[in-house]
Amino acid sequence: MNYELFSKWYAEGLLSEDSFQKIKNQQTNRLFSLHWEIKTLLYLGVLLLTGGLGILVYKNIDTIGHQFILLFIALVCVGSFYYCFKRKLPFSTSRVASPNIVIDYLLILGCLSFIIFIGYLQFQYTIFGNHYGLATFIPMLLLFFSAYYFDHLGVLSMGITNLAAWMGIAVTPLQILKANDFNSETIILAGLLLGTLLIAAAILSDKKDLKRHFKFTYTNFGIHILFISCLSAMFHFEHVYFLWFLLLAGISWYFYLKAIADRSFYFMLVSTLYAYIGISYVFIRLLDMMGSFGMASLYFGIIYFIGSAIGLVIFLINMNKKIKANDRI
Repeated sequence: MNYELFSKWYAEGLLSEDSFQKIKNQQTNRLFSLHWEIKTLLYLGVLLLTGGLGILVYKNIDTIGHQFILLFIALVCVGSFYYCFKRKLPFSTSRVASPNIVIDYLLILGCLSFIIFIGYLQFQYTIFGNHYGLATFIPMLLLFFSAYYFDHLGVLSMGITNLAAWMGIAVTPLQILKANDFNSETIILAGLLLGTLLIAAAILSDKKDLKRHFKFTYTNFGIHILFISCLSAMFHFEHVYFLWFLLLAGISWYFYLKAIADRSFYFMLVSTLYAYIGISYVFIRLLDMMGSFGMASLYFGIIYFIGSAIGLVIFLINMNKKIKANDRI
């Protein structure tokens, strides 16, 4: 509300005393929204509760007993999901508004409690034996189900993170996992596969109109995983790094077109920065091949990084203007 404008109209006699007084009272007694403050407190409450449970278990494990701890965690988990199932709105493939603010955080509490419960069972009783992947696979199924059934982006992010953890464990040989010496080639290829799957999930969400608002979360995880895996492949497979650079260029071009179509400067920025890292690596490799030129290679490198940084900034500024112009259209 433009209070100064109303004051000017009142001074010019264009607004009556009674109307101006009502506007003044409304301006003075304006309601203050506590929406984000309450959400922050609830989120902190969930974190403090789960963190407190961990500290309680750690300090009193000998006196409390494993069975009691498992029972308590299970009751927290069941109680949270019970409330969510009782209060939720009917399922829909489109966006479903949360019936109240409490259900969002109880759902997170229930999911975290379930993850802790499964992890505790595996750590203390090794119920899955050497099949460590099951300890992440089972919570992953619950997380994805809960994300779609209760329409929760936060739980979806947890599910994607759990999927990444499960794939990292599933593709890694047991001997390497125990030695904590991960096979980088295997992890890189798994990352490329995971990134591709997440981008495919984003496309399907949009095309099939199945929780279309999940598209950004899938794409956000997928684009970073894809680019990081591709860059890691360039660094690791040095003898064929240029082939991986071509793949990086293709991915960058795809997300460039996608950013233009979706009018998303964020994805434009991300794809441009990753592409710039790849181009810079190729340039450095070329300079390394020219090592016999001595100081000339160093000067070329300095000129490149100064010029390319300026060009990068100019390019991003122009693309931001272009995207905003298209958005107004």
